[in-house]
Amino acid sequence: MRTVAETGSTNADMAALALNGAGEGLWLRADRQTGGRGRQGREWVSPPGNLFISTLVRLRPSDPPAATLALVAAVALEEAVAVFLPGAGVTIKWPNDLLVEGAKLSGILLERSGDAVVIGFGVNLAHHPESLERPATSVGAHAPAPNVAIVAQTLAECFDRWLGRWRGEGIAPVRDRWLARAHPRGTALTARLADGEAIDGLFHGLDASGALILRLADGAQRVIHAADVFLL
Repeated sequence: MRTVAETGSTNADMAALALNGAGEGLWLRADRQTGGRGRQGREWVSPPGNLFISTLVRLRPSDPPAATLALVAAVALEEAVAVFLPGAGVTIKWPNDLLVEGAKLSGILLERSGDAVVIGFGVNLAHHPESLERPATSVGAHAPAPNVAIVAQTLAECFDRWLGRWRGEGIAPVRDRWLARAHPRGTALTARLADGEAIDGLFHGLDASGALILRLADGAQRVIHAADVFLL
């Protein structure tokens, strides 16, 4: 694992390393980011004491669909974080945000170029932002803030294990674990699509490909493949 004191974005750095031939399994952690990004280019606040880390997966012809790596990342991060928040009720919100008591604890950003998929994790360990559109939290708000390097190593081990299962057994065990750690079926959600449409419904699980299923007010089901999803 490589560690730097400061960088713009660990995902951007990892993408550059991938372009230069870096192999799968490399991890890059920064104590501080100056240009962290979330989904759709949103700024990710990156103070020291939190976890900012990226890794690289090289896709193989026999791999499951690349998009399902979002679920792999989610279950690996949930497993790692649960070590430091036992009994805190960490849940997963589609596709890969972690929540504690409905507040966002982390974010995951996947970016693909050719056979390289860069997966970046941002986890609020010691600090969390206030006054956002949606509530945020940190590990330190519920338990002693853990050592960042230990969390990083735990995540790397969990991710390696789940990546191996994804490759060896397919998406099914990953999907099962995701569902077991997700908010309850029937949770009210709103999905904001890229075209601006907002769809309200009740969480009804995942389809076989990992897409979100919402049950609408009229009883119909809507399958969501890409959206920002929020608890209502």
